[in-house]
Amino acid sequence: MFDRDEDVVERVIDSLRQPVEMDPTLDAAVMTRVAAGEDRLGPIAAAWDWVRRPREISVSPLAGLGLAAAIAGLVVWLAARNPGAESPTAGASTVQFVVVAPGAGSVSLVGDFNDWDGTATPMHAARSGALWTVTVPLTPGHYRYAFLVNGTRWLADPTAPRAQDDFDTPSSVVTVGG
Repeated sequence: MFDRDEDVVERVIDSLRQPVEMDPTLDAAVMTRVAAGEDRLGPIAAAWDWVRRPREISVSPLAGLGLAAAIAGLVVWLAARNPGAESPTAGASTVQFVVVAPGAGSVSLVGDFNDWDGTATPMHAARSGALWTVTVPLTPGHYRYAFLVNGTRWLADPTAPRAQDDFDTPSSVVTVGG
């Protein structure tokens, strides 16, 4: 049984050893394209190959220093042209929030400006422990806010206008920048 399978394998090997004749016009067409330097993918592929090709560049220390100074100058110039770009609070006003909460263990400021996150803006107690304060930079606009006392009790600012609230939670409004 195995003799017959070996016969088949031998015949396949013999047929693969036979030379393959190619069309002489195909060979000539390929050689013509190679000689002309044609790229089958076009000028975009040729440009990409040129960009990816490794190159050796030597720069004198003086030229390297000049290049570094030019880049630093460009960065300084761009920063001076757009002064608000380096700080997300540029153009913001500093607003101080104060609340009287005697006996409170912790007080946080929550509002539109910090996604009502009770841990984002903790307030600091004065020495007496009754007065809590925090300063926040706010850009011009209208903001709703409240004080969160001991992590559970919401308290509107008694010195500010009340806000309309869909959730029946006490909150106030502050307007920054007119």
